[in-house]
Amino acid sequence: MPSPRVAVVGAGPAGIYAADFLTAEHPDVEVDVLERLPAPYGLVRYGVAPDHPRIKGIIKALHRVLSRERVRFLGNVEYGTDLKLADLQRHYDAVIFSTGAMADRALDIPGIDLPGSHGAADFVSWYAGHPDAPSDWPLQAREIAVLGAGNVALDVARMLAKPADEQLVTEIADNVYQGLALNQATDIHVFARRGPAQIKFTPMELRELSHSPEVEVIVHPEGFEIDEASQAAISSNKGVRLVVDTLLRHVEAEPTGASRRIHIHLGPAPVEVLGTDRVEGLRTEITELQGDGTARGTGEYVVTPVQAVYRAVGYLPSEIVDLPYDHVAGLVPNDAGRVVDLDGAAVPGTYVTGWIKRGPVGLIGHTKSDAAETVESLLADLESSPAGRQDEESGRDALIAHLAEGGVDVTTWDGWEALDAHELALGEAAGRERIKVVPREEMLRIARSR
Repeated sequence: MPSPRVAVVGAGPAGIYAADFLTAEHPDVEVDVLERLPAPYGLVRYGVAPDHPRIKGIIKALHRVLSRERVRFLGNVEYGTDLKLADLQRHYDAVIFSTGAMADRALDIPGIDLPGSHGAADFVSWYAGHPDAPSDWPLQAREIAVLGAGNVALDVARMLAKPADEQLVTEIADNVYQGLALNQATDIHVFARRGPAQIKFTPMELRELSHSPEVEVIVHPEGFEIDEASQAAISSNKGVRLVVDTLLRHVEAEPTGASRRIHIHLGPAPVEVLGTDRVEGLRTEITELQGDGTARGTGEYVVTPVQAVYRAVGYLPSEIVDLPYDHVAGLVPNDAGRVVDLDGAAVPGTYVTGWIKRGPVGLIGHTKSDAAETVESLLADLESSPAGRQDEESGRDALIAHLAEGGVDVTTWDGWEALDAHELALGEAAGRERIKVVPREEMLRIARSR
């Protein structure tokens, strides 16, 4: 019997963890990790703010997996365009989709489509140096609203408030630094529609808001409400307690006189983005807690003058060609990682892991348990009723030959290591750890050099 061959579509943490478990649990399996970008690591490289080196440390562990002999990285390969499911089924015994979520979840309020209103995911892609993001970003607004109560909202607020020169110790791309250097923002308003015990900030993210001496964090006392459900959450969860304590310290703090300010508003729910030709303000409705962790509107409205709005209300996975999709939950229907059709029947040899499996919730670490469950299902299926690839005789390079015939410029692991070394050299010359290369064609040119 030939060695089982598995394709993993998506080279973010979820896909790489799947490759890790596959090669650890099966002595012969060969894994190809396919990625539409020339570089691996997904949201760790393109969804994390450049001033988060601790989170980016996870790349070292992901690198070890991708450098294994039985794991192969194939970058610049876009599923649905360069390959379809039938192509993968010809060359692999099973396929795992780990395509994640990069699109912004919609917010259905009047005015949300006005010029000056942005999705947080688009802004994150820009400042993280994503090759498909625009090369520049409009940063003329002085007063900005950020809608959301999670870590992405805090990242957006911090990147908008922090002086560009403070980012020069990071891997920030040159075009992003130049854009941030022109940033006019002085006041960033973060709106969370519930109380301090219900917001989803992690303690570390919240503390990092005040690390810059040029940024003052102001938590407005209005809406700082602790009801019975809030007190129970504070008493039972250390993370919630730390967040509430940090917020309270900001409520009680004396003004610092810093030139830039991040305002955190607890309780207002956005109901309308105001403006005629572009964003001019945000109308919010004051809410009150109901004692069970939910909040309801009070009918009292407040208008905040802003010239830009960023919605950070969640990510949304995109549909995958040839796979069923649950539009309400925003995921591919599955049973323990096995893809199931609309009638609940398993689609042979087809699996999902990560956000496309369970929806865009949870932190990077949660994808490990996702991957473990999916790989357990896959290996059990291979043992009990192996589907078998349609082209049993094809060698491991047959897929690369197929892609080359279609004109696809595949990035190999050697190519990525050349690009990685190039970015590190750029950083060393500037006294930094790394400077990220952004244009796709430049990434491919450097990758071809090896």
